[in-house]
Amino acid sequence: MIFIGTETIYFHSQTDFRHPFLNKTIVFTGALATMTRRAAAKLAIDCGAVIHGAVTEHTDFVVLGDKRRGISTKQQRAEKLIHDGAAIQLLVEDDFLWILSMQKGMQ
Repeated sequence: MIFIGTETIYFHSQTDFRHPFLNKTIVFTGALATMTRRAAAKLAIDCGAVIHGAVTEHTDFVVLGDKRRGISTKQQRAEKLIHDGAAIQLLVEDDFLWILSMQKGMQ
């Protein structure tokens, strides 16, 4: 638990405070090939990420599932925001998994 001003932020006991997903907002779109989105979200939360269901200008990463049918509304929104200057990164599932694996190497 960390206190920031009057706000209390709770982290999973295994949170790595050096992980690239720490305090980053992640949105998933499309079905993932290797796990459910719920399982992927749990792994990201364990790294300190915040999971949202919608893409906004505050989104840091949009994870694009391998089983998409064309471009999703979330991906379209992210691409528009990127075009307008938002610092959103689109990640394919393999890149998401690679970043998740950094947790093991950083301990």
